[in-house]
Order: sequence, then structure tokens, then C-alpha cells
Amino acid sequence: MKFLLHNDTGTDELSVSGEDYKYLIKVRRHKAGDLIAFRSRERLAQEYRYRLERTDGRNAYFSLQSHQNAPCEGERRLHIGWCLVDPKTIEKTLPMLTELGVSKITFIHCRRSQQNFRLDFERYNRIMESSIMQCGRTSLIELSESPNVSTFLKEHSEAVILDFGGEPLGSDESVDTVVIGCEGGFDESERRLFGDYRIRHFPSPMILRSETAAVAIASRVL
Repeated sequence: MKFLLHNDTGTDELSVSGEDYKYLIKVRRHKAGDLIAFRSRERLAQEYRYRLERTDGRNAYFSLQSHQNAPCEGERRLHIGWCLVDPKTIEKTLPMLTELGVSKITFIHCRRSQQNFRLDFERYNRIMESSIMQCGRTSLIELSESPNVSTFLKEHSEAVILDFGGEPLGSDESVDTVVIGCEGGFDESERRLFGDYRIRHFPSPMILRSETAAVAIASRVL
């Protein structure tokens, strides 16, 4: 764990209880005198180091020792236009995309996306918070929605389309925005929109699942 999120971060003294207490004291086995980094959700770039003063079996008590501006972000940015897949798949993939440094994800309701899928951004933010505490990143992925592929492409003329039939994606190719299909890929009406856009594929004979493609493109670009 790189830091712990706490609503009272920045005050001279704070206490930790519940699951955070169990994690720090029972799992990480911190003891009196240890210095632990805390950050607040509102000021993620600011790191506050607290000394563990004492515990009483249910609570741990800390005192502020130092404070510094310490952002941790990747050098590049990547926006993924991800055609909507099962929310369970999104939840499993978000931690990896967070660690890799993806800056934004727009979930696109494409033709082959199941219409009963519902996005829970609050839950996704909690998942990403757990991820940044482990990897040290000091921002969450920005999340948004788009009603269809056409609307997304009109708003992002620089987008690269990840699809069959395009040229191989070069390892040094500059990509800021990429569109990834859902399970089953794009339908023909959506492909007819791609004429003026760069279409790329991975130089591999294997067919990737949607979430694998998202992780792979993030790894290659970032």
C-alpha cells in the first residue's frame, strides 16, 4: 500500500477504525512509531505522513509529521472509447487500466452491446480508489458515456479504431484516443463510419476479448 485515503487527512490528528484499522494493524502489522502516508480524495496530489501513536484494539491514533506535494502520474494520456460490455467485466478490468495510467474511459452504447447493462460510476470510483492506494497513482480515471459510436467519433475526430482489417498498430505510433468494440465487435453500420479514421489491429493471429484489447492497447501506448 502506497497511501491510505481518509476524510480527515490534513488535520493534526486523526484516527482509523473498521476495515482500515484491520488492514493497517492486523494485515500490515504496523506498530507505534511507524510513519504512514495518507491522502484525501479532494487533494490526491498532497501527501501527509502521520506517525502511529497508539491503538486500543479498535482504533488507531495518528499525529501529523510532514506534508508535501507529491503527484504520481504517467507521462502520457490515453482516452479509451470502450463499447459497453458486462459491468462485471468492467469492474475486473478497471484496476489494471488504473495502474497502467489510462486517463479517461467513455463507455459507448454500440449496436451489439446488451441494452440491459447499467453503469454504476460510484462503484467504479470505489474500485479505482482501492487501486490507487496500492499503485500510488494520484488521480482516478475520468468516466463518461456516449449514446453511440457515431456521436463519439464526431466528438473525437483524432480517434484510432481497433478492428480487424486495419494496419498493424506500430509500437511507436502516437495514439491519444482509441475505440474498442464490445464482445462480437462492431456491426457493419458502425464500420461504415470508419472511412476517415485510422483502423488498426494488433500484430497477432489471436482474437482478443474486449477487456484484453483494452489492457493491451493501454500497455502498448502508455
